[in-house]
Amino acid sequence: MPITKDLIAQHGLTDEEYQKIVAVLGREPNLTELGMFSVMWSEHCSYKSSRAFLGKLPTEGPHVVQGPGENAGVVDIGDGLVAVFKMESHNHPSFIEPYQGAATGVGGILRDVFTMGARPIALLNSLRFGPLDNPKNRYLFSGVVAGIAGYGNCMGVPTVGGEVYFNEIYNHNPLVNAFCLGIARKDRIFLGRAAGVGNPVLYIGSKTGRDGIHGATMASDSFDEGSESKRPTVQVGDPFTEKLLLEACLELMEKDVLIGIQDMGAAGLTSSSCEMASRAGTGIELELADVPRREQGMTPYDLLLSESQERMLLVAKPGREGEVLDICKKWDVDAAVVGRVTGDGFLRVKDKGVVVAEVPARALADDAPKYERPAAAPPYQDHLQSLSLELIPEPADCNAVLETLLASPTIAHKGWVFEQYDHMVQTNTMLRPGSDAAVLRIKGTDKALAVTADCNSLYCVLNPYIGAGIAVAEAARNLVCSGARPLALTDCLNFGNPERPDIMWQFILAVEGIADACKALKIPVVSGNVSFYNETRGLSIYPTPVIGMVGLIEKADRAVSQGFKNEGDAIVLLGETGEDLGGTEYLRAVHHREQGTPPMLNLDREVALQALVLKAIERGLVQSAHDCSEGGLSVALAECCLSAPSGPMGADVTLDARGLRRDSLLFGESQSRIVISVKSNDIITIKALAVETNVKLSVIGFVGGRKLTLSIRDGQGRANVWIDRPSRDLDIIWRGALRSALESGEERG
Repeated sequence: MPITKDLIAQHGLTDEEYQKIVAVLGREPNLTELGMFSVMWSEHCSYKSSRAFLGKLPTEGPHVVQGPGENAGVVDIGDGLVAVFKMESHNHPSFIEPYQGAATGVGGILRDVFTMGARPIALLNSLRFGPLDNPKNRYLFSGVVAGIAGYGNCMGVPTVGGEVYFNEIYNHNPLVNAFCLGIARKDRIFLGRAAGVGNPVLYIGSKTGRDGIHGATMASDSFDEGSESKRPTVQVGDPFTEKLLLEACLELMEKDVLIGIQDMGAAGLTSSSCEMASRAGTGIELELADVPRREQGMTPYDLLLSESQERMLLVAKPGREGEVLDICKKWDVDAAVVGRVTGDGFLRVKDKGVVVAEVPARALADDAPKYERPAAAPPYQDHLQSLSLELIPEPADCNAVLETLLASPTIAHKGWVFEQYDHMVQTNTMLRPGSDAAVLRIKGTDKALAVTADCNSLYCVLNPYIGAGIAVAEAARNLVCSGARPLALTDCLNFGNPERPDIMWQFILAVEGIADACKALKIPVVSGNVSFYNETRGLSIYPTPVIGMVGLIEKADRAVSQGFKNEGDAIVLLGETGEDLGGTEYLRAVHHREQGTPPMLNLDREVALQALVLKAIERGLVQSAHDCSEGGLSVALAECCLSAPSGPMGADVTLDARGLRRDSLLFGESQSRIVISVKSNDIITIKALAVETNVKLSVIGFVGGRKLTLSIRDGQGRANVWIDRPSRDLDIIWRGALRSALESGEERG
């Protein structure tokens, strides 16, 4: 088939990129080779618009065993064990086919972790959808949640938490980011490298079909009216096969028969083979006639670009391929020797002995184009950040505001979501979904790991630098509230079309914000993912740099949750409240404005706050801890009351006005604040620690009763009650809001 301009464009390549391919090969590519370059040089696989900036992120630290560049990041947790984790996006597939898109996103992130030699112990997800009064959004939301549940539950890996946001900007571009955590022995880490000339290359897992062909290219393009016709590019998952594949891989690793192993994810057999060869500085020769397949008439193009799920490419030790085949047979996993490692640096593909593609492996994997695209602030940025508080009336009925915020789907209890997930399988889960972080015990030790995912995209569109920094700080704050010391993070950077200068401006600032926050908090980035082209008909999503973070609790019995525990405990606010109403959920939900400058982040204060809370928890002084985020202090206090283990509790709280607006005090989202509860006789000790760490501390009330009461004391010492609601009533609103939004949307539809 002749290579035409139209064919080049259909493969998502520019004329300049095509000429580079010709220069690399010293000839015109054939159709199969064009397809290989198309997927490997796609934005999804090559990171061609982001690589120039990702180097700003700190990637080293005392606990880091493996940083970015492999299938997942690895950190040392002591006792000869490591935590292995990563987060990835499956946004485009989930819009086209929500159940399978989300399910295969879970399957892919599981493989990224167990291919490193780790047994997965937990899943998280970060999800974004448009409002639920839209039938399409309800369909997407329900399908994605069902897909996550269907795959994770069948795999026997608990989905223990995450986040769900709703905003009109995600109407045509939902975000589905999946996170997986696994545990491995430090001396049993496996890498995706094809080392050792002559070593056998094996294919194991599901047979190859035509599903998912050009999935990577599709994920590197914006949406339009015809996007749903791309359904054939969405992979189809089989969790039962993946479970067998997982057990087979872990046994192969235990038997020490492997040199390297790589998941066949985006770009399938092409990406796994060229990446393994490129990392090792070797080549690979493949024989396609030996590849297991489930469809007749598949061409080399189909076999190399298929993204059929539940597949791995292995390099076995010399003479050990028979053992690999035997173990795979035991687990009922298809397996075949499909090639060998070579020393010439080429990915050479044969079909029945005839060479059908011959490309330098490095040209596909590491030498893809790298762009520094134009970047400029959009003309609307000044308008976004402009906010005159004089035009915002203070609420007369703060009870109604609190109820509105608790009923907001973004803030509302996510029981409808996580009750579909099996979050207790494996019996490691200590803190279930719904607290600041999930906590999982590490069996055989006294330790536990805490995991969380976080990003406020509204902050990020108002100021990408501040918003991204806050995402890092809040994720760390969530871990600290559970009693965990943050170890490292993985990120999933979701943005619009990088060919637009305003999107690149957002991206660059967000990366800088993450980098600076990570450096201040001493938290390295060990893995991650970039998802561009989240845009439909020229309308981009808000910049959404999601942070997944892992922390270590040395003594699992010290883990802390957000719910109040005991009548009479003192309620303590750590940190300072300012006039921070810009970008708040209050401003959006009550005043229908998405404007202003997000709350300022003082990293020195954040470091001090987290150090104080960790010290207090380690000394056994903290009964509960919860950070202040969306909805501000009033929502944080309500969630502490409503998350009490014994059922809704009350609290009596009095705040000092200090010249602040009452909506700032009650609903502002000032950063670096945590609400803790302590026994009354520990107040003096906590105050001493606060002085020692230079953190502002205020005893603002006590746990007790059946109501949440919030008063504000003016400069003359007079206290006025602004919130006074039975906890049971607030609980009904909070827990029922998401289901109610779904049901009322269906009725209107």
